[in-house]
Amino acid sequence: MIHCGKRHVCAIVVCIVIFGSILICSWKDAQLQDNMTRKTFPQGNSVISVGQFCKGKAAKNVITPLKDNRTFIISPYFDDREDKVIRVIGIVHHEDVKELYCWFCCQPHGKTYVSKAKIDVHSDRFGFPYGAADIVCLEPENCDPTHVSIHQSPHGDIGQLSRFEIKNRKAEPFSADFTVCISAMFGNYNNVLQFVQSMEMYKILGVQKVVIYKNNCSQMMEKVLKFYLEEGTVEVIPWPINSYLKVSSKWHFSMDAKDIGYYGQITALNDCIYRNMQRSRFVVLNDADEIILPLKHSDWKTMMSSLQEQNPGTGVFLFENHIFPETITTPMFNISSWNAVPGINILQHVHREPDRKEVFNPKKMIVDPRKVIQTSVHSVLRAYGTSVNVPMDVALIYHCRVPLQSNLPRESLIRDTTLWRYNSSLIMNVNKVLYQTVLEAQK
Repeated sequence: MIHCGKRHVCAIVVCIVIFGSILICSWKDAQLQDNMTRKTFPQGNSVISVGQFCKGKAAKNVITPLKDNRTFIISPYFDDREDKVIRVIGIVHHEDVKELYCWFCCQPHGKTYVSKAKIDVHSDRFGFPYGAADIVCLEPENCDPTHVSIHQSPHGDIGQLSRFEIKNRKAEPFSADFTVCISAMFGNYNNVLQFVQSMEMYKILGVQKVVIYKNNCSQMMEKVLKFYLEEGTVEVIPWPINSYLKVSSKWHFSMDAKDIGYYGQITALNDCIYRNMQRSRFVVLNDADEIILPLKHSDWKTMMSSLQEQNPGTGVFLFENHIFPETITTPMFNISSWNAVPGINILQHVHREPDRKEVFNPKKMIVDPRKVIQTSVHSVLRAYGTSVNVPMDVALIYHCRVPLQSNLPRESLIRDTTLWRYNSSLIMNVNKVLYQTVLEAQK
């Protein structure tokens, strides 16, 4: 009991006691809430803070640098194949970047949760200081974040951070059986004829979508891309990586000491797999001058159905690369109108180099994207399913380019006219595209 000599003094004391009790209760509630929040992540990846309401500007570009200029964010993807995580595809400096945080914008209350990220730099960096990386954060419970920001610190003003929409949040029906990922188109690319032929071969073989990570190309090539964009076959991802890093057109640092190899090809391939994880049954990883040619089947759908039946549980199918030198030609299919178009006529190159047993033969892949965690160019680095080498009598990669065995005489090459099985449809379809794009303008 409180005894007061004067009423107003008593009132003041009572107010102080009540106010103090309120503060203590509020502090206990806050501690309880904080403890509940911290239980949403396992130890080592706990929520750092519950703070400001969601702010920040939506990222507009495919490549977004952080303020340190050592980290570049491509896109975050929801991945619940093991735990519920947000996997952010990015590029990082493998020595300088040691700590990053995910700032989640949670719904429906719109508050921000911050958690420490695991930085997983891919092993295939080939000596370059920058490499593809997965920046992985566990998703807070009862959050349903639609966006995430990446920051070097758990503290700061979220209004200054770029917000990235989290993709693959909702399952959707497949819009394609086969999607081809091509990365990266660079060097003012102008091999127009071979590109159109490859595109039309892909369509004949069963492709619905081709995703191209475009650094730059010629004006004529832009017209062709515009045609395929309007047709709905091509999706162009702007890839101005040379605006941020010194890029090499070589695959290894020892060949060209720059920041990152082959225009960040590995990062683009990983992004393409996650971008199409819920959209496509299969993703094909090859270059624009490569075509996976089936020998026992007429198209990829029947080929892959047979391969899956023979190899249950397999998520990665690897195909042998075979060089068809652009220096060795045949007079067949010399179509006069095509001579006005820059590039190689693949129908005139049907001699392939023999295998060299002592030399590694790089492969390209058709993968089930839902079974791939990380990929390199010629193999996957981490996957849930097994990998299978597809025998050469089932399919091979037709790769028309400069020779690797330039000293071989024509007689030592192997004549392989598998491509000619498609010549009638291919010629008709290529003519249609060329006359609606580059040949029409030349009339």
